[in-house]
Amino acid sequence: MIKLRILNYVNEEKYNTFMNKVAKSATEILKVEDNLYLNVVICDNEMIKDYNNRYRQIDKETDVLSFPSDEDGELGDILISLPKAIDQAEEYGHSLKRELSFLLCHGILHCMGYDHMTKEEETVMFNLQEEILNHANIRREA
Repeated sequence: MIKLRILNYVNEEKYNTFMNKVAKSATEILKVEDNLYLNVVICDNEMIKDYNNRYRQIDKETDVLSFPSDEDGELGDILISLPKAIDQAEEYGHSLKRELSFLLCHGILHCMGYDHMTKEEETVMFNLQEEILNHANIRREA
């Protein structure tokens, strides 16, 4: 089971309920049998830009960054920019809950070894994202 440790550096909102629902859904769809801890950091654009520059040599903010772990019991770390998520939710016409769920799901899949560098990989990863979110009952209109 994927167990979340959520650190929110931006506001006092609680995202635990639906984020844990996404993690549970990912656990079931991906058939994760071990207990794996995943750190989720809700941050601002400045923090994610710093990490993006430091670890990817890209000097701009992004919506989500994933850092898989090789340590036993640890799935990794995910940083999600709350301002980017808010902007993207508005741009795509769905709720912030849906956007944060999508970004978390995307990050979990990266930590599990999925990628979208080729068209085939993208198809597999994006289909899994939709399956996980649908399983969690988090739809585009949510």
